[in-house]
Amino acid sequence: MAPKSSPVSLALPLLLNIVIMFTLASANFYKDFDLTWGDGRAIIINNGELLTLTLDKTSGSGFQSKDEYMFGKIDMQLKLVAGNSAGTVTAYFLSSQGATHDEIDFEFLGNLSGDPYIMHTNVYSQGKGNREQQFYLWFDPTADFHTYSILWNPQRIIFSVDGTPIREFKNLESRGVPYPKNQPMRIQSSLWNADDWATRGGLIKTDWTKAPFVASYRNFKADACIKSPSGASPCPSGASNGKDAWLNAELDATSQARMKLAQKNFMIYNYCTDSKRFPQGFPTECTIM
Repeated sequence: MAPKSSPVSLALPLLLNIVIMFTLASANFYKDFDLTWGDGRAIIINNGELLTLTLDKTSGSGFQSKDEYMFGKIDMQLKLVAGNSAGTVTAYFLSSQGATHDEIDFEFLGNLSGDPYIMHTNVYSQGKGNREQQFYLWFDPTADFHTYSILWNPQRIIFSVDGTPIREFKNLESRGVPYPKNQPMRIQSSLWNADDWATRGGLIKTDWTKAPFVASYRNFKADACIKSPSGASPCPSGASNGKDAWLNAELDATSQARMKLAQKNFMIYNYCTDSKRFPQGFPTECTIM
């Protein structure tokens, strides 16, 4: 700052110390998140309804959720750094801890004024990532807030922007592809300087005369199973309707078509088509998905 073979009935017994949480209709950043670094550059305002991260030449900043999640539908509205944001990265992701961590990433790579942001996505399982897909956004992500969503259930991971799916990673464990299903993850976010690689491979450096750089967050929502220090209730099995429908959610034909259209028009990098990177053959999931 990640296979469809395991049925829910097999995955759910692995979820110990989990309790269900439904939609946070009036989420509050004071209640749901901790400011983790930045020496005061991360702040919560408007009675807990708005959180901002700031980057200057001294430091960036970040936050993480108080809760750990084990599957869920996570929504967050972000407004990204405006103007000349080249060299900056705003990361918003789910992650566990340790060398064999799982992770589901959105990263937004800053730009020169007038150039498009690059939205970077990745999935890690058991410490292994290298599953990057990148997109240009079809709107100005600095002019207003937009909703970035991660749906993570035992069968698939779906990335969406303003309700439009842009990427799906399926559970293909039966084909030997690791899938994140055993490690609870926290929501994390950070704004930091990455001008050694972020903009045109590091060719464009951060213009510190434009600092401080600010990213804003609001309207967090989570339908999720939450790790509990004492609870033992697993996620509900067989859910297909109502507020826990995300647990078995999948893309219907219309959503599949919307995703393919978004990928056709806005995807600028796909690890599954990078033959220079994989001269001996693409990863298993690339030949199935």
